[in-house]
Amino acid sequence: MELRNQCRIIRTTELAAAKEKLNELERQKEELLRSCSPASLLQMLQEAMNKTEEESEALHRQFLDKEIDLGSFVQKYKKLRATYHKRALIHLAAKASPTA
Repeated sequence: MELRNQCRIIRTTELAAAKEKLNELERQKEELLRSCSPASLLQMLQEAMNKTEEESEALHRQFLDKEIDLGSFVQKYKKLRATYHKRALIHLAAKASPTA
């Protein structure tokens, strides 16, 4: 009889720990699914576009303030603007997609 009680206690304890672990994993899954939703991905893309826009404006100010030479400015600015426009096209295509 004592052995049965001990087995029952062990099973109950293990079951509680397993349920807790399952709840934690389900919470993590939901959080991950939310962060990968189309709306979240569009928001992250928009934020990346904004950051690239700010970087190119800062570089432009550096050039106007003569903090950077023309050759460096053109090379860096061209790269930033190309990145911005690639992101903008992806963003536009994603918004126009019927699944977005």
